[in-house]
Amino acid sequence: MPLDPDPVLPALPDTVALVTGAGGGIGTGIAARFAAAGAAVVVAYRTSEVRAGTVADGITARGGRAVTAQADVTDPDQCTALMQLAVERFGRLDAVVANAGVQPVAELATMGTAAWHEVVDTNLTGAFATTQAAAAVLRDGGSITLIASVEGARPARAHAHYAASKAAVIMFARSAALEYGGRGIRVNTVSPGLIARDGLEEAWPDGVERWRRAAPLGRLGSSGDVGDACVFLASPMARWITGHDLVVDGGMSVAPSW
Repeated sequence: MPLDPDPVLPALPDTVALVTGAGGGIGTGIAARFAAAGAAVVVAYRTSEVRAGTVADGITARGGRAVTAQADVTDPDQCTALMQLAVERFGRLDAVVANAGVQPVAELATMGTAAWHEVVDTNLTGAFATTQAAAAVLRDGGSITLIASVEGARPARAHAHYAASKAAVIMFARSAALEYGGRGIRVNTVSPGLIARDGLEEAWPDGVERWRRAAPLGRLGSSGDVGDACVFLASPMARWITGHDLVVDGGMSVAPSW
């Protein structure tokens, strides 16, 4: 039986979406929300093969269409092959979400260049390579969404490499929107705030509590919240939106910091 679109989502029955980093927490939610909207989904991963397989199996078990694919997004050739796989499997590609990324903690004073490159290469170079490969196969009306972060505008301690990479992703997306707009390809970013994940409250109880107290909507985000934003930006409802950073943070960006 076909997967019924969630009533709060646009219906995307003729859409093929590819999500990188779909074996991780936020990526699983993005893939699931595209499937709930009726899209066929390429669940792309680098190392999380088992979890990506579980995501794809869950989609197909509910009547949806999904396939897994492995790729290292820092390698342009692998990104090109990833897009070609989507076209070969489903006949087209309409929406790409570049979600793959890393978020380690490292004090700036002791951060080595290897730690810096790991974050910048994955988060920024990966977004570049994914975007370039996607734009080569997307048709007029295609959508590319890069997952940035609220830290692209408001840094956190021990996240200098991460915050810098996400700020760069936002500006890169705007540049890509400018250059690809003439081909009818839209490029946007989604900047999540603190997203709930397994073990977060145990690992960082004081931070989670501070977030809940400060956020106007009083809760952490979910991967589905991020997924809904991505589905919206890929849908015809966002047909005149490009170069935009959609902040999904429960209002934290407007909360006073004093």
